[in-house]
Amino acid sequence: MCRNIKALFNFEPPATEEEIRQAALQFVRKVSGYNKPSQANEAAFNAAVAEIAVITSTLLDSLETHASPKNREEEAAKARARRA
Repeated sequence: MCRNIKALFNFEPPATEEEIRQAALQFVRKVSGYNKPSQANEAAFNAAVAEIAVITSTLLDSLETHASPKNREEEAAKARARRA
């Protein structure tokens, strides 16, 4: 799993469209092996990012949990502490 892809489910406030798009972009970069695709592959690359973002949004809207939503700032602080 790509370490740059962050968990997006069960946060307050919910993930934004931009966060979902960034996760989709990271996924496509990892799978394709391209950080920036060539002009010949750019259309396919961008289409994949868009489709994965839509699918991810649908997934996040469909998931259910009984757990309390996580606080973004607290989770970010925990991540910084783990990296230190």
